[in-house]
Amino acid sequence: MDTSFATSSQDAVLALWRPRLIRLATASDDNDGAHDLNHLERVWSSARTLLAALPQADALVVMAACYLHDLVNLPKNHPERRQASRMSAQAAVAQLSALDFPRGRLAAVAHAIEAHSYSAGIVAETMEAKIVQDADRLDALGAVGLARMFHVGGQLGRALADSNDPLALQRTADDSCYTLDHIECKLLRLPATMQTAPGRALAEERARWVVAFRDQFVAEWGAEQGSAKTVP
Repeated sequence: MDTSFATSSQDAVLALWRPRLIRLATASDDNDGAHDLNHLERVWSSARTLLAALPQADALVVMAACYLHDLVNLPKNHPERRQASRMSAQAAVAQLSALDFPRGRLAAVAHAIEAHSYSAGIVAETMEAKIVQDADRLDALGAVGLARMFHVGGQLGRALADSNDPLALQRTADDSCYTLDHIECKLLRLPATMQTAPGRALAEERARWVVAFRDQFVAEWGAEQGSAKTVP
């Protein structure tokens, strides 16, 4: 097969579906700055980076899952939060079917959406699901990831950090109370969960930046504490 022809054909398919996916993703604006179209675009951008290293994956499945993985976006403290990815997958399948999306790819899109969620704990069984999961988790790390973290913390009314023990050296870290604790409770655990080699490399790089930010934050916060857990 002429690989240049195959690539151009795939690019045409992606170009055809991308605006349709964006319309579906933005049909209901829930005014969540951490899970808006900008987030979806960043996830797709990271996924494209991973796809370049993993060309065997189905790019259309990946793109559809990237744009539709938050169709049902429940707050972090919602009692059904762990079911949100399954709800999103069901909604995606229904809406894609109405647009005559390739039927043979619907199950793969649904699985990639279901498995992207950290809280759902669903194992990513396909390369497409692994790429989407990694791409979504990359957006929780780095500078933008920290901005999203503080945005969500503000939405939920959480304090920035514990006044006297911001690094949780003498207490159990609790990100339901202190936003900075989310770094220890979740963000620094993400690199070890990455499903692809390029995804893990990017996650480890961004996690080191997160640690550097946290140390600077604590220095300015005024508490006399050393650095907590670091990233290899």
